[in-house]
Amino acid sequence: MHVPDGFINAPTSAATGVIAAGAIAVSLRGARREQGGERTAPLAGLVAAFIFAVQMLNFPVAGGTSGHLLGGALAAILVGPYTGVLCVSVVLLMQGILFADGGLTALGVNITNMAIVTTVVAYALFRGLVKVLPRTRRSVTAAAFVAALVSVPAAALAFTLMYAIGGTTDVSIGKVATAMIGVHVLIGIGEAVITALTVGAVIAVRPDLVYGARGLTQKLKLRVNGELVDAPGAEPVPAAARTSHRKVWAAGLVASLVLAGFVSFYASANPDGLEKVAADHGIDKETEEHAVAGSPLADYGVEDVDDDRLSGGLAGVIGVGVTVVAGTGVFWAVRRRRTDDTSPSDTTDATNATATDATSTTATTSTSGTTSTTGTSV
Repeated sequence: MHVPDGFINAPTSAATGVIAAGAIAVSLRGARREQGGERTAPLAGLVAAFIFAVQMLNFPVAGGTSGHLLGGALAAILVGPYTGVLCVSVVLLMQGILFADGGLTALGVNITNMAIVTTVVAYALFRGLVKVLPRTRRSVTAAAFVAALVSVPAAALAFTLMYAIGGTTDVSIGKVATAMIGVHVLIGIGEAVITALTVGAVIAVRPDLVYGARGLTQKLKLRVNGELVDAPGAEPVPAAARTSHRKVWAAGLVASLVLAGFVSFYASANPDGLEKVAADHGIDKETEEHAVAGSPLADYGVEDVDDDRLSGGLAGVIGVGVTVVAGTGVFWAVRRRRTDDTSPSDTTDATNATATDATSTTATTSTSGTTSTTGTSV
């Protein structure tokens, strides 16, 4: 849903630019509260790189149309809504400047649609669902699926409203709304599947790294004579982490590089939802050439590399690398500012609280000579 230059007029583009700048400023402040430690900045940078990689994988939808991940729901659930807005904004900035994907004058439009609207809608719905559903891994994954599904047509509706205010061609708003929302409901299914699978995979190995799963608990179990039973009077404990965060980060980076560098070659070549609607209804009549159309990485290919597979793969790997570095740099700066703003007493209190939590999650029990403690996945 990358909007090129020329779809929306200058005043509306400028207004959305102000909205985007304001939202980013608010998100920078909010992200400081979401940064939970030194591992958070690399994870947030990885999420941005992963979204970049998966956005290269257009999947077929219907009628010669394709779709790709927007990523707002995924980012919000994994690292928090404020950090999520920044993650997607970093991706859009890298795509616009390096790959000529999404207009530069339309950057405010794209950040508003793809970073702000998707993140706000998805996370609000996600939080509402997890409050009424059981606090289990399956419930969190299901809530992620629904939130991601709804976020995509919400972004399509936001674009339609922007077009109604500042569209550069004379096309019936009713036709635009029907076409945009209709095709993006289908694209939303793909978004939901990708989001749920990713969130579920991370929860399976490191539930504590998923912002939306914080507080996820499990009952302490005892193995008595080969059978698992609830420990008498035991309080629920945090779901256990099975893999170090460094391994999770490394696995995520490798997956991003493989997706962008290899799998992207097999992505659908059909126009995405917005491109298809624009071509069918004449919205693209005033499209302007991208300001960096001559970039050596324009259109996700490396200039002077004749082999399409190699050219696209190299561009994808470069994109992942640049995005993870840029994203991590932004979030390191946010975390450092948060550290500078934290008083010594706050740090001491946080350390004491962490030590207390760690102590409270350790339990041993003995029954009839042969018992052991274990946690069941929830």
